[in-house]
Amino acid sequence: MSSIPQAQERVLSTLNTDGSRRWIRPRPSRGRFYRRRLLTAWSLMLLFVAVPFGRIHGKPVLLLDVPTREFVFFGKTFLPTDTFLLMLLLFGIFVGIFLVTAVFGRLWCGWACPQTVYMELLFRPLERWIEGGRKRQLELDRRGADGRRMLKYAVFFLLSAFFGNIFLAYFVGTHRLAAWVTSSPAQHPAAFLVMATVTLLMFADFTYFREQVCLVACPYGRFQSVLLDQSSLIVGYDPGRGEPRAKLRKGRGEATGDCIDCLKCVMTCPTGIDIRDGLQMECIHCTQCIDACDAVMDKVGRPRGLIRYTSKAELETGRRRFLRPRLFAYAAILVAIFGTLGYSLAAKRSADVTVLRGLGAPFTRLASGRISNQIRLKIVNRSGEDRSYAFSLKNAPAGVELIAPENPLTVPRASSGLTAAFITAPPEVCASGEYHATLHIDDGIGFQEDVPLRLLGPVAHGDTR
Repeated sequence: MSSIPQAQERVLSTLNTDGSRRWIRPRPSRGRFYRRRLLTAWSLMLLFVAVPFGRIHGKPVLLLDVPTREFVFFGKTFLPTDTFLLMLLLFGIFVGIFLVTAVFGRLWCGWACPQTVYMELLFRPLERWIEGGRKRQLELDRRGADGRRMLKYAVFFLLSAFFGNIFLAYFVGTHRLAAWVTSSPAQHPAAFLVMATVTLLMFADFTYFREQVCLVACPYGRFQSVLLDQSSLIVGYDPGRGEPRAKLRKGRGEATGDCIDCLKCVMTCPTGIDIRDGLQMECIHCTQCIDACDAVMDKVGRPRGLIRYTSKAELETGRRRFLRPRLFAYAAILVAIFGTLGYSLAAKRSADVTVLRGLGAPFTRLASGRISNQIRLKIVNRSGEDRSYAFSLKNAPAGVELIAPENPLTVPRASSGLTAAFITAPPEVCASGEYHATLHIDDGIGFQEDVPLRLLGPVAHGDTR
C-alpha cells in the first residue's frame, strides 16, 4: 500500500503538508494596537447588541424584516416599491468598500469584521482563559479533548445562542423575538428552527471553521488584488531593513538586518502566515505581528517599525503617496450616491399618495344627466402603525360631489391600500370638456396632502374653446 504523497510546501496556512488540518493557536501580543483593537471590538459588540433595541421616532434603528418586506434604516422605512433607493444604498456600500480598501487596505478585516472581532477578541481570549496558553492548547490538540475543552464548548454554545438571537432581532424585530424566546417552541416551530440553525452555525464557526472562514469562504481577500494599489495601506515587513536575518547571539555581524528570526510574528498570527513572505491573501491586517515585532525590537535595542503600517510603494521607494485619481473618483461617486439617497429620504413622508384614472371610458353620463369621473386612490403607509386616510374635495366648482364607498381608507403599517371613488358634476360645469378640483387627503394625525385633479366631460355644443 503506497503512502500518502506529501506536498513540497504548505498550500494553506491551515493545512499540513499531508493535507490534515493544522490548528492555529496564536500567542497574543498585547501591544498598543491590540489595546486599540480591543477597545474598538468591545464598542462594536456593544453596538451590535444595542442597535436592535434602539428606536428613532418609534421605529427601529435598523430592521430587515424579510417576511413582511419592510426595511428600516435609521428610522426611515423602505418598502418593496423603493427598489431605486435600496439599489442606491447597496451600490453606495460597495463603492464605500472600494474607497476604504484603496486607502486603508484591509482595515475592515482586522478591526471591524464580525468574524475577526468575535473570534480574536472574545472567543479566543475565553479559550485561553479556560484551556490555558498556546502550549497547553497544542498539547490538547495532540492528546484529545478533556474537561476544560468540553467546558469551553459549553461556554461557546451559550454565547452562540445569545449572539444568534441578537442577530435574528435584526430580521424579525425585538418584540417578535421576545415572544419566541418566552414561549414554547411548539407554538412557533419554524421560528425555533431558524434560531437553532443560526446558533449551530455560529457555534460551528467559532469552534471549528474559525480562521478558515476568512481564508476559504470569504471572497474579500481574493478581491484585494484589484481593490488595492501600490499606495494602499498594508501591514508589511520591511525587507530592506530586516534582511539578511540572523539569530540574536554573540558575534552577530553588523552586516545582518534587524530581523533576528525569532518567529514571534508567525506565532502570534491568527491565520498562521509569515508576514515576511510579503503581502498575502491570508493576511487580515490585524496588527498582531506589529505588536510582537515592536516588543522584540524594544528588547534588542532596535527602533520599532520593522513590521508596520506602510504601503508597497513606500517599501520600494521610501515615499508614501496618499492622493491619487481613483480616490477622487470613488469619493465623487459616493457623494453623488449618498447625496441623492439623503435627499430622497428627507423628502419621504409618512405616506405616498398616487391618484390614477379609472379603467375604461374617461367619463360616463349617469341616468340623472350628471357627468361621472372615476379615480383610483393608492396610499402607501410608511408609518409604524395602522392609519386611516380620509379624503375630500377642495376648490371644486359648485355642484361637484365626491362619492367614495370606502372613506376613510384604512391602510396597515408598511402596506398599501387601493380604493376607487367617483366625482360627479352637472353637465354645465364641464361644458368646455374639462374642469379642475383638488383632492385633499388627511390621516388626522399630521399627514396631509393635496392632489390636483383634471376631470373630463363632454364638450357642450357651440363651445369653441
